This record gives sequence, structure tokens and C-alpha cells, in this order.
Amino acid sequence: MTDLVALDRIAVQESLRVLSAARDAAALARPTPCAGWSLRRLVAHMAAQHHGFAAAARGVGADRTHWIEHDLGRDPFARYEESVRHVLAAFAEVGVTERGFDLPQIGGSFPGRVAIGFHLVDYVVHAWDVATALGVRVDLPDVVADAALAVARRVPADPELRGPGAAFAPAVAAPVGASPLDETLALLGRTPSRDAYDVSRP
Repeated sequence: MTDLVALDRIAVQESLRVLSAARDAAALARPTPCAGWSLRRLVAHMAAQHHGFAAAARGVGADRTHWIEHDLGRDPFARYEESVRHVLAAFAEVGVTERGFDLPQIGGSFPGRVAIGFHLVDYVVHAWDVATALGVRVDLPDVVADAALAVARRVPADPELRGPGAAFAPAVAAPVGASPLDETLALLGRTPSRDAYDVSRP
């Protein structure tokens, strides 16, 4: 059985690694593949989602205050790093994949294994978003990209659930010969660019 917790940890840690390339206000002001969002706004969203999913893992995800985006202050990297520690600790607890996760932003309660799959695909894509904004390469093992693709293929393509205000943009056509990461990005509304990442590591 695939260890989604371990794969999720890799994706989250990669998001932290690529973000380390942003060490000044100018970098945080850069646009991202998330339409209308600066890198600072994207990182605030990512940190809030970590805190929300950690709350869900511990049985209090229905409380929407855990999902609120907060100002990142003078050291956004430190604030994001703290959120990473928080969610990874919550996901490392015994029996987490068998728990029910309340995810109000998605609209329901989900088995832990399914919820962690949602988190995994989110941070595979957001690691790529950050890397693209900063002009660095994202480095994800094939097994992580494969697991993310399996989740992305199950995301509803209903136009009413895609676009402005929704979690994902409308899907775009994947390139010919798309890698698992290429296809994941395309399914979730990103335009893949082979210049932005590297999935060659075994």
C-alpha cells in the first residue's frame, strides 16, 4: 500500500526547499501561476492550509478559524516553516489515515487517507508554483508525481467547480508525452513548462 503520509512529507518539504530561494521582499512580490496572487499571498495560503489540515487531522477541522490566512509578518519563511512542522507532526500521529477529516473548504468529511491525498496533490502543485515564480527547479521523485496524478485524475472537471474563486482552474491540455507531473499540472489548470522543474530523480 502506498504510504501517502511519507509521499506528502516529501512534497511539503520540497515546497519549503524551493521557497528558500525567496529571501527578500522583491521576491515575495513576484507573480505566481495562481492568477492574481503574489508569492507572498500564495505562501500565506499554503501556511493556512497546513494549519487547517493539521486541525482536521486532530478532529477540529470543522472550526473554520483554523483555515484563516494570516499576515506572514517580517519573516514569511519562518512562518511557513512553522506551519510545515505543524502539519507534518499532525500527519505523523498513529492512525491518522483512519481518522475522519472535516474539510470545510472542500465541503465535507473525508477518510484520512483521502484527505492526505488532497493535501499531497495541493503541495506538489504549489511546490511547482513557488519554483516557477522564483525561476528555480522543483525536484520530486517519480513516486510522488505518480501519486499526485492519481489524485488529480479524480478531481471533478465540472466547470461550476473550476475557475475564479474555486480551488482549481479549468483543466488545460497536457503536452504530448506528458510526464506524471505535467499531466497533474494540466489537469489542475496549470500550463506545464519543462524549464521549471525536474522529475528525473528516481
